Amino acid sequence: MRDLLIALALMLALEGLAFAAFPGAMRRAIRDAAETPEGVLRLVGIASAVIGIALVWAIRGFPAINLL
Repeated sequence: MRDLLIALALMLALEGLAFAAFPGAMRRAIRDAAETPEGVLRLVGIASAVIGIALVWAIRGFPAINLL
């Protein structure tokens, strides 16, 4: 649970920095996302989630392999 809270805090910090440093670009990115079809957003979301889970799994040392 602690790792999840740290990950959420880092996400908020990075998004906050992006909005502070590049407000115009972030506004355009949000506008572009709002105009993107739902299917594309869903595909990008699923791909991002899978990549994120794979990265965490790799960084943590593939703990499921130790169970075998």
